[in-house]
Amino acid sequence: MNEQLQIANLFDLTHTIAAALFDGKTYPWEVLKDIKGFILELGATLDPAAFDHPAEDIWIAKDAKVAPSACLNGPLIVDSGAEIRHCAFVRGSAIVGKNAVVGNSCELKNCVLFDNVQVPHFNYVGDSVLGFKAHMGAGSVTSNVKSDKKNIVIHSGKGIETGLRKIGAMLGDRVEVGCNSVLNPGTIIGRDCIVYPTSCVRGVVPERHIYKRGEGIAERIMD
Repeated sequence: MNEQLQIANLFDLTHTIAAALFDGKTYPWEVLKDIKGFILELGATLDPAAFDHPAEDIWIAKDAKVAPSACLNGPLIVDSGAEIRHCAFVRGSAIVGKNAVVGNSCELKNCVLFDNVQVPHFNYVGDSVLGFKAHMGAGSVTSNVKSDKKNIVIHSGKGIETGLRKIGAMLGDRVEVGCNSVLNPGTIIGRDCIVYPTSCVRGVVPERHIYKRGEGIAERIMD
């Protein structure tokens, strides 16, 4: 079992309203098929004194900020202090954590954003999990379907068959992704990594490493 890919080694579950979604699972992509149902179940239990319920299957914290031009589709939970900016598009099955930012022309679909995540400019996040304080630079995107439409294999050692056709990226806590980078289907990036701008990332990046465009993993970040 590849420990660096396990949920416990990627995410601090105290920093998400969706902690229970990960119960009983080993790898983060295992949650993807359950996000929709989890939101519907959790949303029905949220305190109406703290969360508005403006439309079917949508729950928004009363202190969250949502631009009038944002397009929100359920199931969706937007937690306390989050900001959904001008022309953001939520296609559905999304959890936006406390104090997270979803910015101009960004699109979310079947994903979990932990607390303090920032996807502030022209980002696509689909079938993905972004850990606490993860940040995607302007124009960086997740690619969630292979060109040949085959099921996605996580490339670590002999490879792990996921049985899923759609997986975007799993970003550990505090990952920094540079502008205009592409995270290929099934990319796993460990905690505290830095991805240089315009990188094309695939496979697994171990925690505390720098990934440089065209060079792959360049060096470990010194303590």
